[in-house]
Amino acid sequence: MAFACPRWWSSKLFLAPLVVSVAGVLCGAGPAPKAPPSGQTELDNLDCFGCHDDPTLEGTGPDGKPLSLLVEEGRFENSAHGRNRCTSCHDDIVEVPHPDGFRPKPVACSKCHRVETAIYRSSDHGIAVHSGVEEAASCKDCHGASHSLLGPRDPKSPVHRTNIPGTCGRCHSNVEEMQRFGLRQADPVASYENSVHGRALEQKNEVNAAVCTDCHGSHDLHRSTSPESKLAWKNVPSTCGKCHENVERTYLRSIHGQALLLGVRDTPVCTDCHGEHTIAAVASPESRVSPANLPNTCAQCHAAQRIITQYKLPPNVVSTYADSFHGLALKGGNPTVANCASCHGTHDILPASDPLSSVNPKALPQTCGKCHPGIGTRLAAEFFKIHAPQGPNAENPWVVNLVTNIYLTLITLTIGGMALFVAFDYRRKARDHVRAVRESPSAEWRLSPWVRRQHLLVTILFVGLAYTGFVHRFPEAFFSWPFQALPQGNAVRGLLHRVFGFAFVAFFLAHAAVMIATPAGRSYVKALRLRWEDVRDATTQLLFNLGLRSARPPPRRFNYAEKAEYWALVWGSVVMALTGVMLVFTEAMLRFWPKVLNDVAQVVHYYEAVLATLAILVWHMYWVVFDPGEYPMNPAWLIGKRSGHAARPTSPPAAGDETPPATEGQDPGGDAGGSRPA
Repeated sequence: MAFACPRWWSSKLFLAPLVVSVAGVLCGAGPAPKAPPSGQTELDNLDCFGCHDDPTLEGTGPDGKPLSLLVEEGRFENSAHGRNRCTSCHDDIVEVPHPDGFRPKPVACSKCHRVETAIYRSSDHGIAVHSGVEEAASCKDCHGASHSLLGPRDPKSPVHRTNIPGTCGRCHSNVEEMQRFGLRQADPVASYENSVHGRALEQKNEVNAAVCTDCHGSHDLHRSTSPESKLAWKNVPSTCGKCHENVERTYLRSIHGQALLLGVRDTPVCTDCHGEHTIAAVASPESRVSPANLPNTCAQCHAAQRIITQYKLPPNVVSTYADSFHGLALKGGNPTVANCASCHGTHDILPASDPLSSVNPKALPQTCGKCHPGIGTRLAAEFFKIHAPQGPNAENPWVVNLVTNIYLTLITLTIGGMALFVAFDYRRKARDHVRAVRESPSAEWRLSPWVRRQHLLVTILFVGLAYTGFVHRFPEAFFSWPFQALPQGNAVRGLLHRVFGFAFVAFFLAHAAVMIATPAGRSYVKALRLRWEDVRDATTQLLFNLGLRSARPPPRRFNYAEKAEYWALVWGSVVMALTGVMLVFTEAMLRFWPKVLNDVAQVVHYYEAVLATLAILVWHMYWVVFDPGEYPMNPAWLIGKRSGHAARPTSPPAAGDETPPATEGQDPGGDAGGSRPA
């Protein structure tokens, strides 16, 4: 780089660059300094600072842009290199003023730091630099500029322990930039700052808290997938053991540590349980090893079928704990109840067959006695199985199985007998009620035989669709057992669901055609139109129920409840039909629109089914069964008639109401419970 010296030398001088590129840093040790020309003494630093301590001194950089050549004498003397001569690094400069045409060569840190350079060259950063990745960290990126570089023990140094997270964060906090290089951690700096290590460093000023270089290394940094990395799975315990020495020794004697020494890749190491950058204190609710979260952490291995099968582990330890008193209490929010570590230990976990294990049969009285003092020898091994599954099984003592079987038999006979008795009672009362309504001269005709057949068909199709749909959504629920027992049960369920679905669509289209194309159908549509009077009637009914009105709303051919339920059925039928067709013909649909629309269709199909089912159970079943004026049922769906006394208003009919009560032979509309017209 060419520059002009403003002081006592009038000729143009040339000097080596002040800030060296990483490629130059790593190019190898430079040759021995040249001897000064005959008659000239070896250059002293004062000779250099005569020009370079001037803030106005400039040269031209490799890109042709102006470059400051200032080297502050005071900062250089206080730096880690301050005791060295300038020519120790710039050994090709042997005379001042510099001769015309002089071109300085790059300065290599490896001249003095040979070992560090060799280690750095094989690190991920060094390999990236030599591969041409300009963003990769070089010496000066971490240590600072050569002329002002401070030692790592200086609190002002970028590589002092307290400053390491900020130094690494200059690159690694740029999330978008780091994504280009496929790093595993999305935002490692932010997650570290919230960890127990980061908080100890930044909030408690604990200088010895772990920082980036303690875990990842410094010059020898490698990604965790490299066998040479300090964070390779087999090296994690020794890396953490630099600070947690006693924990490492205990871990290596445990069943997990012994498996690690044997090279078992699936054995858990520190980061599998505690996390990586997100390590939190055990007492913190965010910690993966807090009492509330520990069962889920252990379940990563002990509920994984592959690991259980491959290493012959007990198969049901997680589920049986979850169903135990301790597990249920933990789910209920009791953090002091026994968890996995309470019994098995933490870093010192050993198999139950080991005499040193806290769950060895001889140690159980002491282990359980931590929470249950005085439990003593009552934990006889032959009568005490902690992780035994519920229900009769070979793992339980015979007395437990005997009592369980007695109670299962008692429950079946008692509740089954009660249910049978209630069924007979309801059947007789419903039959007597239907007979009384049929013979009553005051009974109202509500549904013709044709409408009743439609109602029955809709009921069968709706129940079939709801049942087969919810079995698909909840395949392990108790109501799904018929399809679990069947060979190819899911295929059978899918076929039935589609049959019910297409039949429902055909029925709906036929119903819509009749309602639009026939005079009777158009009459129904006109009568079922929503009007302001329906809002007034609903308000009046609510005020009457609250005791704020003395009379119910007047009778109408179709009241507000019937209209709301009918149009809800129409709307739901359209939505379910459209989304159902999209899901059945997914491959064809994806040829015309993005997959996200099919995802939306799946969500709509499921929640519309939930909404419709709950509406039937809560709204429709109340009006036709549980309404005190209708109980034990509104018989119109069976015989076309309903009781004349059922919840009738005491006020006279409203003026201008469209249709008087129907008589036998007419084709009336619905009942107060929302029975459907044709």
